[in-house]
Amino acid sequence: MTLPTSMQPIPNSVSEGLDQPKENSESGEIKAIMDLKELREKGELGELGKASAYINTYAPQLLFPIERAPTRARMGIRATPSFLGADLWTAYELSWLNKRGKPEVCIARLIVPCESTHIIESKSLKLYFNSFNSTQFENKEAVKHAIEQDLTKAIWRGTQPKGQVFTELLSPQEFHAHLPRELDGLSLDRLDLECSIYIPDPDLLSSSTGEQPVKETLKSDLLKSNCLVTGQPDWASVQISYYGPQIDQAGLLRYLVSFRDQNEFHEPCVERIFNDIWTRCKPVELSVFACFTRRGGIDISPFRTSKPQGLPKHHRTARQ
Repeated sequence: MTLPTSMQPIPNSVSEGLDQPKENSESGEIKAIMDLKELREKGELGELGKASAYINTYAPQLLFPIERAPTRARMGIRATPSFLGADLWTAYELSWLNKRGKPEVCIARLIVPCESTHIIESKSLKLYFNSFNSTQFENKEAVKHAIEQDLTKAIWRGTQPKGQVFTELLSPQEFHAHLPRELDGLSLDRLDLECSIYIPDPDLLSSSTGEQPVKETLKSDLLKSNCLVTGQPDWASVQISYYGPQIDQAGLLRYLVSFRDQNEFHEPCVERIFNDIWTRCKPVELSVFACFTRRGGIDISPFRTSKPQGLPKHHRTARQ
């Protein structure tokens, strides 16, 4: 599967696509929390952080988009990022009624282009899918059409869509194809080392810029961050593929572990990892893929890459 968006040339120089962050991770996190507090006081956070009513008839207004740009700006990422990619979502609790009132169930796979202006807050997506539960649809294609139409409108909120959300609905007869599979790559977790920093620290990253370039795929199951709204833990396995100066593996593992107390949504976490490796280690090519474990029946796996290429296989890891 190829990326569902137009591919723009990637800057050859880091300075063409990135500015150095103007604030450190901790102060950026405080700013993000203050932004959320201000939105909550204005009543603009929808159902985030609240007890929610169960609405079981079709209600696309439940979707709550969150703008990507402010968080990217705090990381020093310009309006045109130096990466491409998509967010791969899997929703395991989708059900609706057919025209005879009989329930149907599916697993929904979604592909959200990363150049969209907004992400969808995951709790609102769960509430949106709940609204299908007592709604009759003509067939599976009608459900697919509704999802793609509603999510595409939400991720481009207030603007003309430049790409769409792609949806695949797996019927129970196809569930056997959705078996767990772990990420490929050399595990960084084999390293026996001491860790003491739990807020993202790019200074932990380094590479051998004076030596021959290498091509490596590395992975770790130790990525953890916290939900920016609830503070609850989010767990992930991450895969980093690159070509360029060899990255110091001990420093990279410590860097990934340093996200442990970071309050951030999944998508910005992956973009921060990409951004920091891109600027500090200066690879020629880079891709970052993180598979976060499911919450509320939904898992999210953001993928960011420096060059046009196919998306990772939309499978799940054992923890998802």
